Amino acid sequence: MGTDVTIRPATAVDAEAVGRIWWSGWQDGHLGKVPDELVAVRTEESFGARAVERIADTTVTVVADTVAGFVMVNGSEVEQVYVSRDYRGSGVADLLLTAAERQVAAGGHARAWLAVVPGNARARRFYERSGWIDDGPFDYSASNADGAIAVPCHRYIKQVRA
Repeated sequence: MGTDVTIRPATAVDAEAVGRIWWSGWQDGHLGKVPDELVAVRTEESFGARAVERIADTTVTVVADTVAGFVMVNGSEVEQVYVSRDYRGSGVADLLLTAAERQVAAGGHARAWLAVVPGNARARRFYERSGWIDDGPFDYSASNADGAIAVPCHRYIKQVRA
């Protein structure tokens, strides 16, 4: 990956890149694995708008002046971890997940959690290799303009401080 790697809080300028990475990565990990009702509302435009709305919760990894990936943290939840296809397998995801774990701990939480759809085997393997434990199935409440959609997921947990 080289030495020109920065992890930093996202700024408004990053929102477009975050939206693109999020849209592309969400399709890779979720199409055919989540309810059709959710797919219908998760349009490319929705990811761009949500990236703008959530920029304050976002940390990016920048490689040679290019946003390579991002993570969003909300309290003890690591909500989103996405890496551009160009940087998958490069270590960017490890950097982002470590940054998210630190943010959760800094927020006063002893344990972090995240949700993964059962069919996203690549993500599940990554989290397990990173020391996260599958805490079992649950329904994640994915918000949309009309309320929420129940999405079958697995809750992964990790102790982030003693």
